[in-house]
Amino acid sequence: MTRGVAMPTDKKILEVEKLTDKLSRMSVAVITDIRGMSVNAMTDLRQHLREQGIEYRVVKNTLTARAADASGHPEIKQALEGSVGLILGYADPIQPVKAITDYVRTNRSPATIIAAVLDGRVFRGQQLAALATTPPREVLAAQLVGQLASPMVRLATVLSQPVRRIVTGMPGPLRSLTTVLQQRIGQPRR
Repeated sequence: MTRGVAMPTDKKILEVEKLTDKLSRMSVAVITDIRGMSVNAMTDLRQHLREQGIEYRVVKNTLTARAADASGHPEIKQALEGSVGLILGYADPIQPVKAITDYVRTNRSPATIIAAVLDGRVFRGQQLAALATTPPREVLAAQLVGQLASPMVRLATVLSQPVRRIVTGMPGPLRSLTTVLQQRIGQPRR
C-alpha cells in the first residue's frame, strides 16, 4: 500500500497565510529555542514583549518555512532548528533583539536566541550580540548629525578667528574715542 501525500488542513493553510502576512510586514524576526520553558515562563515572556509592541509566537517549522518562502524571506528557514519561538518586530529592528536579550539575562530564562533575521541577513553569535548592544535609532541619528556638524563647527571657528582678533583688539582705541567724545561733550560751546 502506498502512502499518500498528506493534504494540508484548512487550519494550517490559514496559519501559513497569517504568518506570511506578518513576515512580509516585519522589520526583524528573532528565532528562539524554547526547549525547557514552562507555560508560565512563556506567558510572562509574551506579555513582556507585547508591552513593547513586539509579537511572540510559537510556530511549527514546516509552516514557518512555507510562510518564509511565500513572504520573500527564505533566509528565515536557515534558523529553524528544533522547537522555536518567533519574535516579530514591525518598527525599530533592533528593539526586539534588545528586548529578548535583556529578558533572557534578567529573568534567567531557559530560552536561547538562535538567530535574528534583518534586511535579508541572518545574524548569529557575535553578530547577534553586536546587534543587541547597538544604540537606539534616535541615538544613532544624533551621533550621525554630530559627526556631520563637527567639520562645519570647526570651519566656523577658524573663519571667525580674524573677526575675533579685530573685536578683541578694539577696546583700547574705542575707550580712547569714548573718552575724547565725553570730554568734547562736557566742554562749553564757543
